[in-house]
Amino acid sequence: MLLQNKTAIVYGGGGAIGGAAARAFAREGAKVFLAGRSLEKLEAVACDIARFGGAAATAVVDALDAQSVERHAEAVAEAAGAIDVALNAVGIFHVQGQPFAELSVEDFMLPIEAYTRTVFITAKAASRFMACKGSGVFMMISTPGARLAGTGYLGYGTACAAKEGMARLLAAELAPVGVRVVCLRPHAIPEASARGSHSEKVFRPIAERAGLTVGEMLEGAAEGTLLKRLPTLEQVAETAAFMASDRAGAMTGVVANLTCGAVVD
Repeated sequence: MLLQNKTAIVYGGGGAIGGAAARAFAREGAKVFLAGRSLEKLEAVACDIARFGGAAATAVVDALDAQSVERHAEAVAEAAGAIDVALNAVGIFHVQGQPFAELSVEDFMLPIEAYTRTVFITAKAASRFMACKGSGVFMMISTPGARLAGTGYLGYGTACAAKEGMARLLAAELAPVGVRVVCLRPHAIPEASARGSHSEKVFRPIAERAGLTVGEMLEGAAEGTLLKRLPTLEQVAETAAFMASDRAGAMTGVVANLTCGAVVD
């Protein structure tokens, strides 16, 4: 197993990507600690993990609050003896679909401030315990909006570019204590965009401005990739498990491109 005897925290563990990654971590032998805002969603993921014999604990944590995250990291380290992997898969609702002329400075700044804040807070809390043992992996999520030129996602695209920049700079900051930093860059995932989901609510205004449903918009996005499809949750989760493992031990400061060729590096 890739993550046998490892301890992993997944912030946003009740969400689509966070939950899928948590399940993959557990299947690969990790003891998983799920942190997020909705206990019901966290417990649903924990139940899935328990059904195939994995181990998962849940906790309500505000990933934008440094004290909340610090307390949780301390509790995990005390219970498990170490923190080996931390994935920030937190989703924060924000405005997309508005052209620049209609976008307020508040709506522009919200995703930039919130996403960079949560990455900073969670990386600082988890890496403190990783440094004690001289190893660990901190992971975050970006999107091709970090690289693609388009309309309607100025704030979020800037936030994703900032996270990718943070991955490179955090890698330099944390390398002396043996901690690797990895950013995953999936494209839109159809499975994660079911009606009522976080992604569907964010995508809907963009789709409506184009006279499309979210499903039709995603079909168009798929056609714009080299592979003519979008990534699956399983592909993103399995990549996360591999990147968190010692098999990827030479990789840090890297952005793993999971866009099916929407952007190429």
